Amino acid sequence: MDLEARAHSEHPDELRLWLRLLTCTQLIEKQVRNELREQFATTLPRFDLMSQLERAPEGLKMNELSRRMMVTGGNVTGITDQLVTEGLVERVDVAGDRRAWRVRLTARGRKLFNDMAHQHEAWICDAFASLSPKEINQLHKLLGKVKQHSHQQMAEAL
Repeated sequence: MDLEARAHSEHPDELRLWLRLLTCTQLIEKQVRNELREQFATTLPRFDLMSQLERAPEGLKMNELSRRMMVTGGNVTGITDQLVTEGLVERVDVAGDRRAWRVRLTARGRKLFNDMAHQHEAWICDAFASLSPKEINQLHKLLGKVKQHSHQQMAEAL
């Protein structure tokens, strides 16, 4: 049973919409995880880490990676160790700080990530293939309003 199946007609439309969004997110993420595993023998967390490094060609410190990925340092260290062993990322000393290093994609890692990112984009486009371009734009705009309202609420709470 998916999350949406828990909602009934007596629940507010907003709750039913929220559960539909979560269900869609989970279904798409499951598909992406399966495709990454089948086509690239990798995981979504590894893809996410490589994605962060692709955006920072000079590399990132481990604490920056943890913060960007919103996971613990231990999680990032384990994934990084695997990717270093496979020659997909490298550790580079940080000048002036003997205890720290930056992690960055190797040329091989960059090529693999670009191949995965291209496929990832295709999988996401396919997930929304049942919508017309107009519907996609409309949904994007509506969700943008929800996002803006949520940001405002959070700012007011601080």
